Amino acid sequence: MATEVRQVVRHQPPDWFTECYTQSTNAERQRSASHQVRQESRFLRNETDSQTKWDQYSNDVRLADRVDHIRKWKEILERTLGQLDQEIADLSEAKELTEQALEAKNLPTDVAIECLTLREGRKNIDVVQDEPENQLHKEVEVIDGIKKILQQRVSDSFEQLCLLQEARQQVQADLQDKNIALGIDIDQYNLSDRSPNISYKPDALRVPKGSTTPQQWEDFSRYNKERAEAEMKSSNRLREQIHHTLQQTANDQEAQKQATEYAFRKRIHEFERAKDELEWQKKNTEDEIAELENDIRGIEEAIRNKIRPTKKAETRLENRTYRPNVELCRDAPQYGLVDEVKQLYASKHALEEKLKQAQHALDGLYKNLQRLNDDIALKANSLRLDNQCLDVRKKLNPAPKTNVEHNLNLTGIERMKSAILA
Repeated sequence: MATEVRQVVRHQPPDWFTECYTQSTNAERQRSASHQVRQESRFLRNETDSQTKWDQYSNDVRLADRVDHIRKWKEILERTLGQLDQEIADLSEAKELTEQALEAKNLPTDVAIECLTLREGRKNIDVVQDEPENQLHKEVEVIDGIKKILQQRVSDSFEQLCLLQEARQQVQADLQDKNIALGIDIDQYNLSDRSPNISYKPDALRVPKGSTTPQQWEDFSRYNKERAEAEMKSSNRLREQIHHTLQQTANDQEAQKQATEYAFRKRIHEFERAKDELEWQKKNTEDEIAELENDIRGIEEAIRNKIRPTKKAETRLENRTYRPNVELCRDAPQYGLVDEVKQLYASKHALEEKLKQAQHALDGLYKNLQRLNDDIALKANSLRLDNQCLDVRKKLNPAPKTNVEHNLNLTGIERMKSAILA
């Protein structure tokens, strides 16, 4: 059976080479396009990754700055709230002080009269119309005048306290909102890509109702702060007005009290100086008496000590008169013994005269010592009376309840505080 041969297209060699070239060129072009896509995708991947990280970093910085800003205003509001609380407490205290002003005015009058009565116990030359007596009379007059003045200031305190409370509530509400916002922003700052509580949110780009601008946010807190400061200034002025009446009378009384006590202290100092001078003179006089008595004993001893040398010299002279004949020579020993005896006589006479003078001086010292003792007794009596007056005047100082208050009273800090409040 004859075999049928299938017809096959036969290509020419140039076609074959052309086809090979075409396939090679297409492959290279495809690879080039793929390479371009790969490079662009890598660039885009790197660019988007960098942009994402940069955006996250920028927003972390913004959140950190926002947290710092909120903290700054939180600290300002906390400080303002503390100042408001202190001002409310101070104004309340000032209000109470105005209601207690007349309670202690009878005691100073009684004390001044008691001091005048005590000083009537002075004697002799110490009964002097001195500065303490004049100041005591003046103190009685000043206190009587003060009793007629203190009757007025309390009415504006309640209204100002209400305004302070209203400002405080506004600041406290703002501070509470700041604390909540601060907690939220700190939580957002601490979020990371691996935090477990992150998820897609519906309509994340929406603007919440009631949103404010940063300027409005800051203006609101600044208004609360400035309003609180304005109310505190008004409260401070009111406290000054409240204390004015109290201090106007209290200062007059305190000034007179200080003047009276200064006069007492000055007079006591004068008495102490006079008493110390007299006691010093007494001590010196007693020392001088002791020295003089010792010297008198020394003079008497010296007179007694001249007896034997005189006897010795006279015996020598007498015995030398028994020299025989020409040996009875007025030689140098003779002249020396004669001079010695004369000198001993003169020394004894001088010592006896000095003994008389010393005994006379001793009598004068004893009389003067008695006068000093009498004057010291007068000064001690007057000094005791004036110190007793100062002790009586301690009633005018409030008794400290604790050691700290006692030290504050001694150092004058309480008086300084009162002056500052005024």
